[in-house]
Amino acid sequence: MKITDVKTFVVGNPWKNWIFVQLHTDEGLTGLGEATGGLSSKPNLGDVEELKTHVIGEDPRHPDRLWQKMYKSRFANYSTGMSGIELACWDILGKSLGVPVWQLLGGKHRDQLRVYANGWYQGPRDPVFFAEEAARLVERGYTALKFDPFGGAHRAIDRRSEKLSIDIIRAVREAVGPEVDLCIEAHDRFTVTHAIRIGKAIAEYTPMWLETPVHSSDVAATIEVAKAIAPVPVAVGERYKRMGMFVDLLASKVVDIVQPEVLGLGMANTKKVCGIAEAAEALVACHQAQSPLCTAINAHIHASIGNFLIHENFDDSLEPWTWDVLQGTPRVKDGYLPVPNEPGWGVAFNEKEAAKHPYGEKNFLRLFEEGWETRKSK
Repeated sequence: MKITDVKTFVVGNPWKNWIFVQLHTDEGLTGLGEATGGLSSKPNLGDVEELKTHVIGEDPRHPDRLWQKMYKSRFANYSTGMSGIELACWDILGKSLGVPVWQLLGGKHRDQLRVYANGWYQGPRDPVFFAEEAARLVERGYTALKFDPFGGAHRAIDRRSEKLSIDIIRAVREAVGPEVDLCIEAHDRFTVTHAIRIGKAIAEYTPMWLETPVHSSDVAATIEVAKAIAPVPVAVGERYKRMGMFVDLLASKVVDIVQPEVLGLGMANTKKVCGIAEAAEALVACHQAQSPLCTAINAHIHASIGNFLIHENFDDSLEPWTWDVLQGTPRVKDGYLPVPNEPGWGVAFNEKEAAKHPYGEKNFLRLFEEGWETRKSK
C-alpha cells in the first residue's frame, strides 16, 4: 500500500480554525488526521504541504517509521503537520486490519472514560455566571470542570483581578459542592512568585490541579511552583514538543500529572510519554483543545494505558454543525465518554459539510486580552 495524495481542509470553528489532514492510498483506503495549531492556522497548512514530498509513495501502515523519516528530514524537530500525517496513518492502519486504534496500542483497560468539561464558560468574567453554568453541567452528569478565571493576566495579576479570580473559584465550588473536581487553568500566565501566591490562595477550594501556572517551557520554574504550593497538584505538558522534557519534569518527583498533546508529539511518541509517566508513578490526562476528532484520538490513547486520570472535553460547547462535519465521534453521557470500537479512529469526515464553514481570520482566542472568555470575535 502506498500514499498517493495528502489533502488538507480548514474548518472555521469560531474560536479556533481546525485543520484536517486526509491521506489517500493506491488501495482506496483514506486516513484522517488533525494538524490544528494552538492559535495559528496557515503555518500548519504550509507545514503539511512541504511534508508531502517525504510521504508520497510511503506505506502508511508503518506510522512510527514514517514519523521518524519526517523528524530526521526536519533536522530532528517536531511539528504539528508531522503529527497530522502520522495520525492519518494510524487511521489507515486500523482500517486495513479492521480494528480500532486502541487495539494496536495493546488493547484497552476500560470501556468508558471519566471526562472533565472545558469551554463551557462563554460569557462574562463574573462569579454568578460561572457558578450558574457550572451547576448546569453538573446537572448533566459532569463530575469535573476546568476553567480559567484569570482574565487577561500575563506574568503579573493586579490585586483587584486576583480577588475576582478567587471569587469565581469560590462561587463555582459553592455551586457544585465538594464532590466535583475543579481543574484551574492558568494558561502559562504567571511568574513564579505570582503563581505561588495564586496556588496557595486557591488551596482551600481543593482543586484537582493548577494547570500550567508558569510558562510551560520552563521546567525548572514549574518544579519550583509545584514544590511551593503542595498539596495543590500542578499539571503540565501540553506544550512539550520533546519527550525528554517529560523526563526532566518527572525526575523532580513533585509533578505527577502530565498532559501530553498528541498533535504536538504524534501518536507513537504520546504513547511513549505515557510509559515514561507510568515509570515515574505519574498520571496522564492528555491535552485536548482541538476538534472532536482529537477527542476520539485521545480516547484511543486513554483506553490503552493503565495510568489514565481524566479526559478533556470541549465537545458539548461546540457549534451544532460540528457533528455534520465529523460523524461517528463519541459523545459524553453522564460525565463519561465511551471508547470507540470502529476500525481506525471510528470518525468519518464530511467534505461537503466542512466546505460550509471556511477559514475565519478572526477565529482565534486572545488569551492575554480581557474578555477572551466570551469567545466573541473582535
